[in-house]
This record gives sequence, structure tokens and C-alpha cells, in this order.
Amino acid sequence: MTIAESELAAARSAWGVGLVSIAQAYEADGIDGARGVAARVLDDIYGYDMGPVLFKPTMASGEQTFRPTKRGALSYFVGHDPEFPLDSGFGLKGWRDVKSETAASFVEGHVAMWMGWVTMADKDGQVTKVDKSFGYKKDADGVLRIVLHHSSLPYQP
Repeated sequence: MTIAESELAAARSAWGVGLVSIAQAYEADGIDGARGVAARVLDDIYGYDMGPVLFKPTMASGEQTFRPTKRGALSYFVGHDPEFPLDSGFGLKGWRDVKSETAASFVEGHVAMWMGWVTMADKDGQVTKVDKSFGYKKDADGVLRIVLHHSSLPYQP
């Protein structure tokens, strides 16, 4: 069950495709469409079925900085949840392209960690670049799942 670098690249790509699909579902079908797609993305690539996911979104703060539950992650991506009133829906921001650049990765058995930059472009060509770390674990079926997701805006001295 060792994890290959190609699997890490595929997992990052799946995350980017998922983010774009949430944005496109929102534009086509509104919040209900986006919520359905986002729930599937979370089920397909995150490990919430394996336990808490160590998720620290880019734009979360205060007592809701960390999102170890699927509900908290879903709210971060699509908003519209009264339990998370500061969430505006990161996934709804018109994303069209997501690329990653590896700084380093670590693999041991069925666990892997990756860190680097993720650059996202929206439909207007506006680019957002974030510092990101993902931790992955293979589930019982050998599917690579995100169990740690930390994201922050780059430090501006």
C-alpha cells in the first residue's frame, strides 16, 4: 500500500478538479447544485469517513478556524450554513484552473505528506496563490484520502 509520487500528483489534481466543479455547479445550478457537488467532492477525496480531518482553511478564523468535520468543510466550500456564519463559500468564487508546485513530500507506507504552492485562477483571470500542505492516508480500499489540509496566504514582509 505504499504511495507513489504519481498518486500524490493525481490526488492534488483531483482536489483542483473538485474545486472547479463546485464553482461551475454554482454558476449552473445555484447553491443547491454546488452543495451537492461539494458533498461528493468531500466524500471522494477527503477522509472524513476515517475520522476527523485536520483541515485549516485559508480564510477561516476564530473558534471556527479548524474544520475537523465534514459539515464544517462543506460550509467552508459553499457557505450558507448558519452554524458557520462567516463562511462565504470559497468554492463559489468562479474557479477555472488549479495548479500545484511541490516544495517537498514525504511518504512512508500508506501515509504521505505534501507541501507546496497551489495557484488558482478564476473566470476573470484573477489568480490566488496559497501555501498548502496535504496529509494523505490510504483507506481500507487503497484509495488515497486527504486527512490533513492546511492552507494559508503567503507571508508578506
